[in-house]
Amino acid sequence: MRGFKEPGFQERVASANRAKEKALKKLREKPPIDEAERARRLARQEAKDAAAAAKREAAKQAREARLEKARAEAEAAKPRSKTEAELKAARDARYAARKKRKSRK
Repeated sequence: MRGFKEPGFQERVASANRAKEKALKKLREKPPIDEAERARRLARQEAKDAAAAAKREAAKQAREARLEKARAEAEAAKPRSKTEAELKAARDARYAARKKRKSRK
């Protein structure tokens, strides 16, 4: 029994040419697409592309809304430093309460 013989360069080129010719023959035998069918296919593809674009836009808006909500929650959770007016009002309230306690005694 003889072993497997590796095909040489010329054999591989010839095999590739035969495969190419076979594919071209098959392509030539295929009937051409009529314009109505081509238009239907194009319209269907454009509709599919538009739907995909709308879906991507909706997902982007939802993602941005989630990020904005997370930012707002983080901002609300972060301790806020009081303004000078608020500090002064708190200090005045403590002073008034202390003065009131002293005046009762």
